[in-house]
Amino acid sequence: MTDSFTPVVRALVVATLLLATATLMLVAVSTARAAGALAVGKCGAYGEAYDFGDLSGARQCPSEGCRVVLTVKRACAAFAMDYKNPCGSQGWAWAGKLGQAQNTALKNCYRLGGQDCVIRTFVCDAKG
Repeated sequence: MTDSFTPVVRALVVATLLLATATLMLVAVSTARAAGALAVGKCGAYGEAYDFGDLSGARQCPSEGCRVVLTVKRACAAFAMDYKNPCGSQGWAWAGKLGQAQNTALKNCYRLGGQDCVIRTFVCDAKG
C-alpha cells in the first residue's frame, strides 16, 4: 500500500517546494533595492551609489566638493571625461540601457569641448 502513494506524495512535495521557491522569488523581486546616483568632483573625481532602497539614501555625497549630478532608478548612468585633461570637459547621462547611457555621456563630453573623452565609470541599478 505504501508504494502506491509514493508518486502522489512525491508530486505533492515537489509542488510545495516549487510554490515556496516562487513565493520567495516574488518577495525578493518586489523588495529589490533600486536607487542609485552619480556624483562628480574636481578634476575627474567621481563616485557612484547603487542598490539603495530609495533615492534620498543614494544622494548622500561622502565628501566636500562632491555634487550629485544625476540619480537613477532602475536605469543606468555613465560618466565620461577628457582623458588628456581631467580638469576639462566632463559628460554624464542616464538611460534605460548601459550602452545608451555611455554613448550619451561621451557625446556630452565632446559637445563641451573634450578632445579625448573616455568613460570613467558607470552604474546600473536593479534592472537597468
